[in-house]
Amino acid sequence: MEHLSNNQDKVNDNLADQLNKECYCRTLDRKVLNTSLQNQLSDTRDNPIGANELNKIFSATPVFVPKTEIETMVRIVAAIESAARLPFYQQQVLSWAPKIAAFDPGPIGAFMGYDFHLGSDGPQLIEINTNAGGAFLNVALARAQKQCCHPSEQSADTTKMLDGFEEAVTNMFIQEWQRQSATAMPNRIAIIDNDPKSQFMYLEFQLACRLLQAKGIDTVILDPSEINYVDGKLTAHGKPIDMIYNRLVDFAFENPNHAVLKSAYLEGAVVVTPNPHVHAIFANKRNLALLSDPQTLQSWGLDNDDAKCLERAVPTTKMVIKEDAAELWRTRGQLFFKPVAGYGSKGVYRGSKLTRRVFENILDEDYIAQTFIPATERSIKIDDVVTTKKVDIRLYTYAGQLLLTAGRIYQGQATNFRTPGGGFAPVFQV
Repeated sequence: MEHLSNNQDKVNDNLADQLNKECYCRTLDRKVLNTSLQNQLSDTRDNPIGANELNKIFSATPVFVPKTEIETMVRIVAAIESAARLPFYQQQVLSWAPKIAAFDPGPIGAFMGYDFHLGSDGPQLIEINTNAGGAFLNVALARAQKQCCHPSEQSADTTKMLDGFEEAVTNMFIQEWQRQSATAMPNRIAIIDNDPKSQFMYLEFQLACRLLQAKGIDTVILDPSEINYVDGKLTAHGKPIDMIYNRLVDFAFENPNHAVLKSAYLEGAVVVTPNPHVHAIFANKRNLALLSDPQTLQSWGLDNDDAKCLERAVPTTKMVIKEDAAELWRTRGQLFFKPVAGYGSKGVYRGSKLTRRVFENILDEDYIAQTFIPATERSIKIDDVVTTKKVDIRLYTYAGQLLLTAGRIYQGQATNFRTPGGGFAPVFQV
């Protein structure tokens, strides 16, 4: 599929670029955001949410994105999910995944996350995540926006998504449940992560818990050590658990501390979303080498339009092997290196910043080398000083349907929440 373009689209592209460079509006109404969060969490938190905590998570500045770019990103997601259904594709990606990934109990993965950079060649896929964090936080952020100097603000489509978010999320979890279970609804969902109260996204876990409880589904936040599996029943503190919203970064349940969860999952005693099979099909970084190879995908049955769409949208990606060391070092300035088993931007390196010592370490590990795609830029004003930061765009989806669009403003080699003025940012369409 060709990148959507006509005269009006080019005008919108130029307008978005101009606004990202010249609009310094701080549209976040922090009072509205704080009140909303406090009201939602009044019965789950012992202490008020601190300003410092929120400042790390949320940017006060929006990101401007042409509507056609969002439409193109949704089209790219559809092409990826079409490729992921191909039998030969699945056979290949499961061949390099952990053994547990071969077990497919049915769920397709709650809150898929597709991350993009925007540029002159259209949206470029950077990464796919199966436990993409931030959706609940971004809804609260998007609902707490003030007037901007440009009348883009929230589009009608965005407003519709925000208004229907709670219902869409509830339906998503119910559908995930029903893909594996014959009964209508789960009685109890556990949000699982290691030492959840210490996690940066703990606030989001609380919001998710509150939303599901408000929809009549008992929901708790647990560490894996709190669950027990006896006689085919998974429980925590004496109560049964039907379903797990999995936020662990141990994607294949290889940690011995997750053995109980692994056993219950493999024996079908609990519905887990996202699960190891979904991660292997979508989020294993090796898969990007296939998604950036349209000829192979076409030979496996992907239709021509989807193949062309991915050819434009997925930067060329290759596995790092020692036999290619000389060529990789020579071309490192055009590459970005990521660990196959990495998460949260850990262990990633821009090739132009590599030292020889780090490069030698990369050769000894499992890494991919992805064509470097510069991040979108956003100018923001901090203490009356204008500074330029980087931006990526995340689409939260379920079954290929868009749930929410969000931006992240940051500085450095990869996305982070350590940048003054950075964090999650609302997307204003133009």
